Amino acid sequence: MATCPAGHDSETDDYCDVCGAPMPSGPEPSASARVVEETCAACGAVRVGRFCEECGQDSLNPVVAPPVPSQPVSWHVTVEADRAYFERVVAVGGPDAAAMAFPPFCPPRRFELSGRQVSVGRRSRSRGIFPEIDLVGPPEDPGVSHHHALLVASDGGWAVVDLDSTNGTTVNEGAEPLRPNRPHPLEPGDRVHVGAWTTITLHRSG
Repeated sequence: MATCPAGHDSETDDYCDVCGAPMPSGPEPSASARVVEETCAACGAVRVGRFCEECGQDSLNPVVAPPVPSQPVSWHVTVEADRAYFERVVAVGGPDAAAMAFPPFCPPRRFELSGRQVSVGRRSRSRGIFPEIDLVGPPEDPGVSHHHALLVASDGGWAVVDLDSTNGTTVNEGAEPLRPNRPHPLEPGDRVHVGAWTTITLHRSG
């Protein structure tokens, strides 16, 4: 017994013997025989079957997003006249404190950090000293030694080493100078104090 398009059960298979409608020419395809169209999760093309004809993506495997390229890490320091540090130096009778005056104008300077080490000091042509971070000024901080300190690359970051300078090197609010020739690890935002009023701040980008 066949079923017509209107849902009647018909004894005949050419026309429905209830309503007279033409009967389907063949049996209704089974659910498993129907062609199912889906969208490829990788490229968005219409996919028939397991594999995408456009990109070859296997629909049974999850689509893995490509890794997002990471931004390169770069480091730099800013150098500026720090009045709060200067006042601490004067309060404890630091290098020639009585003769020191805070500079009326000292715009911040920026130095990029690269390589394995970056020297800090004041250049001297006669002695052949040319530090990468040259604090000769103007204005010149006379409390900075010609060979004052090094910034050295360390464990993906930077450390500071005092080179047995005349007036020492401190970090952040630390009152005790660093021990000479020993690396002191730094974090982004740490402030290295040298001379009478010079502060070097470490920055990371990326």
